[in-house]
Amino acid sequence: MKTGRPSKHPRTPFGERVLAARQAAGLTQAQVAEKLGMTQHAYAYWERHPVALRPDQVQQLAAALNVSVESLMNKQATHSRTSGPTGKARQLFEAVSKLPRRQQEKVLAVLEPFVTQHGSGNGH
Repeated sequence: MKTGRPSKHPRTPFGERVLAARQAAGLTQAQVAEKLGMTQHAYAYWERHPVALRPDQVQQLAAALNVSVESLMNKQATHSRTSGPTGKARQLFEAVSKLPRRQQEKVLAVLEPFVTQHGSGNGH
């Protein structure tokens, strides 16, 4: 059942994956926001707009939704790969999460547009 007013902004591919994971978990935006220690409005922005989350935020979000980081970052990861590059990606994200915040932001500035463009599974 849909509630609230429709948004004027279409969801990003990342937002679509977050929405699907939240709905699969049977959680409301307010419930996820509470788990993350943020407002419902701030969380709703993550579902609807392009965002550059820090690796620790992605990990917290995945934990709150009871899904893997890979499933949030790339919808193909849940269906195709269970080892190999996915393991390397996890290792890199863990390494990036240990970098100073400013360096993390530089990494995410490169990754977010790439994931947004290529993570939709459309092959382009």
